[in-house]
Amino acid sequence: MKNFVEELTWRGMVHTVMPGAEEHLMEGIRSAYVGFDPTADSLHIGNLVPIMLLAHYQRCGHKPIALVGGATGMIGDPSGKSNERNLLDEKTLRHNQEAIKKQLAHFLDFKSDVENAAVLVNNYDWMKDISFLDFIRDVGKHITVNYMMAKDSVKNRISSEASEGMSFTEFTYQLVQGYDFLHLYRDIDCTLQMGGSDQWGNITTGTELIRRIGNGKGFAITCPLITKSDGSKFGKSEGGNVWLDANRTSPYKFYQYWLNSSDEDAEKYIKIFTFLKEEEVNALIQEHQEAPHLRVLQKRLAEEITTMVHSKADLDNAIKASNILFGKSTSDDLKQLNEQTFLDVFDGVPQTEIALDDIDNGLDIIAALAEKGGFLKSNGEARRALKENSISVNKEKVNEGYSISTDDLINNKFVLLQRGKKNYFVLTVK
Repeated sequence: MKNFVEELTWRGMVHTVMPGAEEHLMEGIRSAYVGFDPTADSLHIGNLVPIMLLAHYQRCGHKPIALVGGATGMIGDPSGKSNERNLLDEKTLRHNQEAIKKQLAHFLDFKSDVENAAVLVNNYDWMKDISFLDFIRDVGKHITVNYMMAKDSVKNRISSEASEGMSFTEFTYQLVQGYDFLHLYRDIDCTLQMGGSDQWGNITTGTELIRRIGNGKGFAITCPLITKSDGSKFGKSEGGNVWLDANRTSPYKFYQYWLNSSDEDAEKYIKIFTFLKEEEVNALIQEHQEAPHLRVLQKRLAEEITTMVHSKADLDNAIKASNILFGKSTSDDLKQLNEQTFLDVFDGVPQTEIALDDIDNGLDIIAALAEKGGFLKSNGEARRALKENSISVNKEKVNEGYSISTDDLINNKFVLLQRGKKNYFVLTVK
């Protein structure tokens, strides 16, 4: 057994530890759970902190339980929210659950027969057969309204000017989550719940139910909410959430998100989002401080987490794609990019459409640059640029007289024009 709390502490992942929790974990294998919202069929990097909590927990010798909140997903959690969530039907929730399990399997061992193999549960499975009357009789009577109103998640929501108030449905959320903890305590001897610091009120409602109904002792550990040094929201890019699903956020964009971390954030993230040991992390931080321009921390962070979430092959492709803009690359490198990665790499680059007929018999480079493409203003400007040897097609220099043909197509669809080092233009062939 490794000391789980010590492991979290040096990584900066401890916000609150309930008294007695650390000692409880050192007595033997313990089960702990973290809840995940199943309202999408992919988790995003905002979920990575609780995922890493469970992963470190398993690596320290304990048994992790990932709870998909099928029932609570039908209600919506008021913590940190100003509006209610959309409610989902059971079929959608089941689909999302399976997708989430596949993503969690990159971090947790669900398959082995070891004593601390990970388990996935869905609270809808035990909540669906409980009637409203049974719930308020057997659970509700043990928690006072005064107790529930004192929770920050409730007080903040009710007092917020931006909020339209809180429905009874959301008000009962902490009772339902608290009952999850009680159920898991009774059913599989789960004695610890973990989550972000905003979940403290919901978690302690669970420990209270275990004390009052289960005549037992439950524990809680929370981690800080991740913030970015520039004040912007962690986990968000210009396109919205950074997802773990490659179809929602390509491995290239995922890799770039971490690579673009500030020095201050990278120093924090390398501890939280990798499994690197303390000595190696400290050595990387020192190396980075001696030569910040080399961005050692950002590169290692991006490599570790892209490999974990996606694969080594996806990482290699993301690095190749990055080098296309910022390093030396060839036409062959470009043609190895899939369509989505190509579009991601050249996101924001001016584009124009041309017909396939235009290049079937060869499209003169001057027409491609000016009249047909519109990259340059005139044929004269195109000729001058060609004489200056500053024009490239798919990263390879061309001269006057060159014709663009179907052989130049990337993914049977794109041609990349370039003037100088930084001016790009994409022809999209329809």
